[in-house]
Amino acid sequence: MMDTASKPFLRTDAASFGRTEGGGPNVSSFTLDNGLDVVVIPDHRVPVVTHMIWYRNGSADDPIGQSGIAHFLEHLMFKGTEKHPAGEFSKVVSALGGQENAFTSFDYTAYFQRVAREHLRTMMEFEADRMTKLLLEEAVVGPERDVVLEERRMRVETDPSSQLSEAMAAALFVHHPYGIPIIGWMHEIETLSRENALDYYRRFYTPENAILVVAGDVTPDEVLRLAKDTYGRIEPRGERPVRFRPRDPDPVAARHITVSDPKVEQPTLQRLYLVPSCRTAKERDCYALELLAEVIGGGPTSYLYRKLVLERGIAVNAGAWYMSSSMDETRFCVYAVPSEGVTLQALEEAVDEVLKTVPEALDSDSIERAKTRLVAETIYSTDSQSALARIYGSALAIGETIEDVHRWPGEIEAVVKDDLASAAERYLVLRRSVTGYLQKSAS
Repeated sequence: MMDTASKPFLRTDAASFGRTEGGGPNVSSFTLDNGLDVVVIPDHRVPVVTHMIWYRNGSADDPIGQSGIAHFLEHLMFKGTEKHPAGEFSKVVSALGGQENAFTSFDYTAYFQRVAREHLRTMMEFEADRMTKLLLEEAVVGPERDVVLEERRMRVETDPSSQLSEAMAAALFVHHPYGIPIIGWMHEIETLSRENALDYYRRFYTPENAILVVAGDVTPDEVLRLAKDTYGRIEPRGERPVRFRPRDPDPVAARHITVSDPKVEQPTLQRLYLVPSCRTAKERDCYALELLAEVIGGGPTSYLYRKLVLERGIAVNAGAWYMSSSMDETRFCVYAVPSEGVTLQALEEAVDEVLKTVPEALDSDSIERAKTRLVAETIYSTDSQSALARIYGSALAIGETIEDVHRWPGEIEAVVKDDLASAAERYLVLRRSVTGYLQKSAS
C-alpha cells in the first residue's frame, strides 16, 4: 500500500498523471441501481484490464482526533472477509500474474488490480465482497497499526524534507484538514482502534459512494453485465455520505518556517501559496494557474530556471508546480536549490525579485511552448492504461465530470497572457504564502 502525500519538487496532483487529448477515448459511463457509478475506457491493444474501485473519501474526511484513519483502513482492507481470509485476494492476483495496490489521498481512496481480461470478473467478486463484508478481528488491528506507525517513522520522522513539507502544509491550511498529513499525526495514529476503523468503513464504503473504473480490453456491455452480477448485488445504503470540510479564512499574513537537521545534505527553499483548485476556482483561474506553473517552473526552459540558474547562477535548480485536482483550496509551489555559498536568505530575495517581474516578462512564445509541453505530456501519459483509469477515477472522485476531463486541453489552449498575468498578481502574493527553509545544522 502507499499514500500519495506531497513530496517536495514533484507535481503530485492528478494532472501529473495527465489528462486525455481533445475528445478523449470513447468513454462510457452508467450508474447501477444501488448507486455505484461505473466508467469504462476501452483499450484493445493488449488483452489486459485495469480494474479500480474509488471511494469518495480521503484523509481530509478523517474525524477530528482520528487523523490517519482513512489510510489505516486502506491497510486493513487487505485483512480479509468471512468468505476470503486475509491474504487470499493478494495470492489470487499474484497467481494470475497480475498486479495490485492501493492508495489514499486527501480526497479519495482507491484500490486497483491489473490482470488478463478473462479474470476481470474474479477481481470484481473479490472487491465487491470487501466493500461490505470486511472482517476486522482485533488480533490484526494492533499489528497493522504498528506497521503504519513504522511507515510514518521511516517516511517522516527520519526525513527532514518530509518534516518541512508537513510543517508548511499545517501553516498554509490553518483550519482546513489539508493541513493534516495523509498518514496522520503520530500521537493520533497510536490511538486508532478497531471501532474507529469500522465506523469509518460503514460510513464511506458503500456502493453510492464508490466509482468503478475499468480500462482495457473490454466492451461497455461486458463490464455492465459483470458489474451488475457482482457489485450490483450489494444493497444500497441510501444517500451518499456528506463530506464536511471547514473552509480556511482568507490569508492575511506571510509565514516563515525553518527545519534544521544534521542529515540535510542540500539546503532548499520552498514557497507555498494558497490558491483555488479546479473545483473552487472562478471562471478560468485554475487553467491559468496550471499553465503559469508550467511557464515559470516547468523544467530547464522555464522562467525561474532561466533567471536563477542560467543567468544569475544563484541556484542549481528551480521550478514550480500546482496541485489543481483538489476538492477545496489548494497549493501552488515555487522552489529553488541554492548554489554553493549562497544563503537561503539571499536566494529568497532573488526568487521574490524574479516573481515580481513575471506579469511583465510573459511572452507569447514561452506561453505557446508551455502549452505544447503541457498538453503533449498529458497526451503521452494516456498511453498507459492504468494512467487512463486514474485520470477519470480521480476526477470523478472530487466531483469533476467526464466532460471536464475531455475539455481540459482546449481550456489550456484558450489561456492568454492576460490570464497568466492576472493569476500571478492576485495569487502569488506574500500574504497568501508560507516560505520554508531546509538547512543543515550542527550535529
